[in-house]
Amino acid sequence: MTVRVGVIGAGMIGQDHIRRLTEVVTGAAVTAVADVDAERAAEVAARAGATALPTGADLVASPDVDAVLVTSWGPTHAEHVLNAIAAGKPVFCEKPLATTAEDCLRIVEAERAHGRRLVQVGFMRRFDAGYRQMKEVLSAGSLGAPLLVHCAHRNPAVPKSYHSAMAAQDTAVHEIDVLRWLLDDEIISAQVLTPRATSRRFAHLKDPQIMVFETVSGVRIDLEVFVNCQYGYDIQCEVVGEDGLVRLPDPAAVGIRTAARHGTGVLQDWKDRFAQAFDTEFREWVASVADGTEPTGPSSWDGYAATVITDAAVRSLETGGETVTTDMKPRPAFYGGTA
Repeated sequence: MTVRVGVIGAGMIGQDHIRRLTEVVTGAAVTAVADVDAERAAEVAARAGATALPTGADLVASPDVDAVLVTSWGPTHAEHVLNAIAAGKPVFCEKPLATTAEDCLRIVEAERAHGRRLVQVGFMRRFDAGYRQMKEVLSAGSLGAPLLVHCAHRNPAVPKSYHSAMAAQDTAVHEIDVLRWLLDDEIISAQVLTPRATSRRFAHLKDPQIMVFETVSGVRIDLEVFVNCQYGYDIQCEVVGEDGLVRLPDPAAVGIRTAARHGTGVLQDWKDRFAQAFDTEFREWVASVADGTEPTGPSSWDGYAATVITDAAVRSLETGGETVTTDMKPRPAFYGGTA
């Protein structure tokens, strides 16, 4: 079957995913678009051969929509996801699932009441080939128990609208999700330290930041978030176990020899670094909708966990580096927990 997808939010991310669904992923068609900017919705819908609808609620209710993609402004996510669950339609929601832990729990409870998983959250790192290879190695157990994780998330620069809390909420949140998945372990505390600040930042921004997390089993994670590193978009991850370590590979690139130097280029943005992960993410989501099976990607519970952990990181930043516990609710059996 062809999965008819309605897209709520026609900004940059929404348009990129519409391109992906219409030009890259087979078995999907974008049939409806809604956006607070009606003119933009009409323009984007026309390019996709879709219908522009007045509101997200109208789109969810449309008989021409089998599944919903939410790429609107973050504070609107909970409303659209809850509407999709009420309509019994699968929904892919770009992160964040919701901007508050309370709204995330409302979604979790609505989905549990429905009786089956309908929600997938857009944490694309789980679909990256390098991270999946790391997961295979860790799951095989050949490295022994994980002890330490070292990570870095670097951007060449960020706009003036980027503020200090976004280092956790918009940037580190990707590591938070993928590390919970890689380690199959929960994060119970967060601490954020601020070393000497780079002069290449806007005055209001604390950059870089060092984030330290602890998991239930005692694994310690250190994450450098440096969003004005100048040289490129650079993602690093290394898990150290009792008997060895596994490291995320850098993207494949040709070696260049010129002017007495030998090197490789560094990617400049996240769209190029994770383009294939985005494609894989949507192929697998569309396939699950077509088959009538539950999504295998990040769940509503994962969206809730990410929000709780980033909230703890922001509190630590605001308190000058205190260690803050996450105080997460017990994971329900519905999402693979014991509660």
